[in-house]
Amino acid sequence: MTYVTYGGVTVGLLILAWHLATWWPGIKALRSSPAQHAADLLPFLLAWSYGVLATLGVGGLIGWIADTTLWISNWLGDVALVWGVGGQAGQTAGAAAYLPLTQAGGGIVLILTAVMIVLSRKERYGSDLKRGAWCGICLGTSAGVAGFAAAPLAVAVNWLGGSVYEAF
Repeated sequence: MTYVTYGGVTVGLLILAWHLATWWPGIKALRSSPAQHAADLLPFLLAWSYGVLATLGVGGLIGWIADTTLWISNWLGDVALVWGVGGQAGQTAGAAAYLPLTQAGGGIVLILTAVMIVLSRKERYGSDLKRGAWCGICLGTSAGVAGFAAAPLAVAVNWLGGSVYEAF
C-alpha cells in the first residue's frame, strides 16, 4: 500500500478547492435554492467515497490503479511543495492504521467500479466523478478528517457486501 504524503494531501485539497470554487453559486443563489445547489455536489461526493474505497482495497487491478494514482499525486504534490514553497518531500501524512475491505467489501467496490466507469462517460457528470475519485484517493488515507471518514465507509461497504453475498 502506498501511503499519502503531504504532497498527496496537497493535491487532494487542491482538487477539492478547485471543485468547490467552480461549484460555488454565490450566496444569493445558495439562499434561494440550497437543496438544488447542494445536490450538485452529490456526484463529486459519490466519486470521493469511491476513491477512498479504491484506496482501501489494496489488491488487484483497482488497488494498483489507486496506488499508482496516489504515488503520482504524492510525487506531483511533493515537487510542488519543494519547488513552490521550499518544503520537504516524502513526509508521510497518512494515518498509522486503516480498515481494509473484506472479500465481500471488495466485491462491492468492483461493482462500484463498473458503475463509476459507466457514469464517468456521461458528459454531464464525468469530470466531477473523475475529480472526486482522484480527491478521494489522495485524501482517503490521510490522518485528517477525510481519513477518519474512510473507516465508516469501509465498515458500511463490508457490511453491505456481507449482506448482499449472504443473500445469494
